[in-house]
Amino acid sequence: MKKQTGVKVVIIGIILVGLVLGYFYYLSNKKPKGDSDDGVKISEVQDVLLRNLDKNYPPTPREVVKYFCEIAQCLYGDDYTDEEFEELAMQARKLYDEELLANNTEKQYIENLKWDVNQFKEEGVVISSFAPASSVDVEYFTQDGYSWAQMRCTFTLRKGTQLASSKEIFLLRKDADGHWKIYGWTLEEENAS
Repeated sequence: MKKQTGVKVVIIGIILVGLVLGYFYYLSNKKPKGDSDDGVKISEVQDVLLRNLDKNYPPTPREVVKYFCEIAQCLYGDDYTDEEFEELAMQARKLYDEELLANNTEKQYIENLKWDVNQFKEEGVVISSFAPASSVDVEYFTQDGYSWAQMRCTFTLRKGTQLASSKEIFLLRKDADGHWKIYGWTLEEENAS
């Protein structure tokens, strides 16, 4: 009788251990909710366009320039539809200071941008990467009653297997809403030694 009870206890113990191990295996291989593998992937262009600048504007000059560079990288390197091109252009314009916007109408801006992008594409040049200056390298100053920020950003351009860099200096001005807007940018002059 004691032998039968001992065998039953061992069998029940093995079954319980098997259930615990099976449940642990189930939990460790279960996909989290929202992590569906349905094959839907968004492109870098779509990812950039999904940002809502009205609700979530970049808080620092560096973040504004970084987002501008992401837009530029899409424009000068990715494939997109005509509609996405215009949406990217409009996203870039949301980062511009009102004085910079006043220099071109939307139509002029899109035409000029399209021409510039086409020049790059005809020459086979793409923006392969960019490196905005670190936050500590942003220069802040006040002038004419406005808060300003100046920073550098290096673009790496690729043509086939050849790489070149373009160093730009961005000037940003804080608007009435406290948002840093791109006032303009220029090529950094190389120091002649």
